Amino acid sequence: MGQYVVSPATHPTDCGRFRASFAVQRSQSNGGYCRVFRFDKVFASPHAARLFAVTQGWLQTCMPHPPAC
Repeated sequence: MGQYVVSPATHPTDCGRFRASFAVQRSQSNGGYCRVFRFDKVFASPHAARLFAVTQGWLQTCMPHPPAC
């Protein structure tokens, strides 16, 4: 199992387009966290918005993070 769970989501806008977001959840013995990322970019279809959210979630979980203070 991986360290993170990425949950992509799409949200319809008033103009008929779609926005993307994703949540990253991590659980460890010393504490867990959940972060939600929302984007201003709009997409023509929910599929395109979901693909963007999945890609951004993958990039977020693959990037090295500095240790917490």
